Amino acid sequence: MEFGSPLPEVVEVLAAGFGGRELIDWGGVALRLTGITALSPPGFSSGRAVLRTVTPVVMKGSGRGEDGVRATRQDWLLPVEPEWAGYFQGNLRRKAESLGIDPGVSLESVTWIGPKRGFRVGQGVKPGAAVEVEVSGAPETLQALWSWGLGQANSAGFGWIAA
Repeated sequence: MEFGSPLPEVVEVLAAGFGGRELIDWGGVALRLTGITALSPPGFSSGRAVLRTVTPVVMKGSGRGEDGVRATRQDWLLPVEPEWAGYFQGNLRRKAESLGIDPGVSLESVTWIGPKRGFRVGQGVKPGAAVEVEVSGAPETLQALWSWGLGQANSAGFGWIAA
């Protein structure tokens, strides 16, 4: 099981909380804790990264039809749809801004798209697909994205990047 955060303080608290436990009750499943390892993100000194997710990336779109009129509030996009890249890049920049780091990150290309998958979260189903993307930006920003995940609903397990 992996947990991640772009904030080292959060990771330290998680490690301390789990460190004193032998078992974790995860939704009724007993998980035996055998060790904790903190992983540091890659350096990304070139300012470029290829990030591949192991869980679907979910991204909400505008909900507007071709006529520009809003048709729905829950407009989940897949990586093959025209709005996806713009909303995805905006999400990357908002994450950087919320951490107070360089928001000059760019989606260069989507190099792989996995099959569509949907998971029930709360009151509905969130559809998405695992992706591999090439992004560019400041090394610190790329490290934070590696630790945070791609797309939306990362705290629910979406957009987790393969270590």
